[in-house]
Amino acid sequence: MELLAPAGSMDKLKMALLYGADAVYLGGKSFGLRAFSDNFSLEEMKEAVSYAHSLGKHIYVTVNIFPHNADLQGLPAYLQSLAAIPVDAILIADPGIFSMARQLVPELPIHISTQANTTNWASVKFWHDNGAKRVVMAREVSLKDVQEIHDKVPVELEGFVHGAMCISYSGRCLLSNYFTQNRDSNRGQCVQCCRFKYNIVEEKRPGQYFPVVEDERGTYIFNSKDLCLLPYLPELYASGLCSLKIEGRMKSIHYVATVVKVYRQALDAYEVDPEHFTVLPEWLEELEKISHRPYTRGFSVSRPTEVDQVYSHASNTQTYEFIGVVRSYDAARHIAWIEQRNHFKVGQAVEFLQPQGHLVRHVITYLTDEKGTEITTAPHPRQLVGLYLDTPLEPWSMMRRKAAAHA
Repeated sequence: MELLAPAGSMDKLKMALLYGADAVYLGGKSFGLRAFSDNFSLEEMKEAVSYAHSLGKHIYVTVNIFPHNADLQGLPAYLQSLAAIPVDAILIADPGIFSMARQLVPELPIHISTQANTTNWASVKFWHDNGAKRVVMAREVSLKDVQEIHDKVPVELEGFVHGAMCISYSGRCLLSNYFTQNRDSNRGQCVQCCRFKYNIVEEKRPGQYFPVVEDERGTYIFNSKDLCLLPYLPELYASGLCSLKIEGRMKSIHYVATVVKVYRQALDAYEVDPEHFTVLPEWLEELEKISHRPYTRGFSVSRPTEVDQVYSHASNTQTYEFIGVVRSYDAARHIAWIEQRNHFKVGQAVEFLQPQGHLVRHVITYLTDEKGTEITTAPHPRQLVGLYLDTPLEPWSMMRRKAAAHA
């Protein structure tokens, strides 16, 4: 089973691979559906592919917009550049781009994006017969249907297991385009209108806003909970999926590291002893520490109902704050060198999530700046701070503390 993680930047890519992902998917500066993430230039993609391949891992690039005529002008050269790097596969949703890729870069494996809303075995067979290596299932497909597709078509199947859920069918949304003057969700510029709070305005009474009340909890009628299928890992294996996909190219490195490590541990535990596999409470606790909405199982084993929406608020919640990244550990002096990402100080209780090792909890007793001068606080962004700690820490460990509301 492949664990596939998002990479919205080089830091996130490295974090995903170091914390246990087998592959990452990323977007270029154009032709992908996450225009507001950092994304990768062609030169950065070369670096990313070289780094991933040095670890025996893979890079998949999204080319999954629904293009207008003008979008096609630079596409042939872009596809040829991706093949030359070479990336390991491209994700495509549009039949025109698919046809162009098959003609121009037939050696480049194609994965059919979830945006193509593939929901049945006949559609999967169509893509397979025309040369697709893998099909990413629409999020509306149940695991029972995935299993039937797997039994009928000899093609790789990939499915989302964790992250934000789009309210529109397979992510095909017109709201962003309509409300924000050509910020087209299907061309990578979604502004998440589904998370807005809505009221009704009657035509002859402009300026008078009437609340939309679905029930007593509120009015965020398009605000889906986040997907979490960790408790259904045995069912995911049984369905015939070959790759489990995490959403979140625009999420933080803390999000990527935490989710990847939890699913890595769970997959490893299942594959060692599937008969006695159980979801550990500490895994679920870790998934509560990241920024997220309440969790849902989506369409995996049943149809969503009203309980799968969040009615009270549009923002995410999290129990821990990400405050630093470990750059190195000086074993002789017992000093961990931390790149500051949020204010921290002496006396605070913190913990370190390591790429491979166990979780380390610590109360800060001593800090120093780069020159060796003792300090009591680390207030400056990206400041390099020495922290005294007896336990050695791995580079790229995540430093965090309880959020104020949960302290």
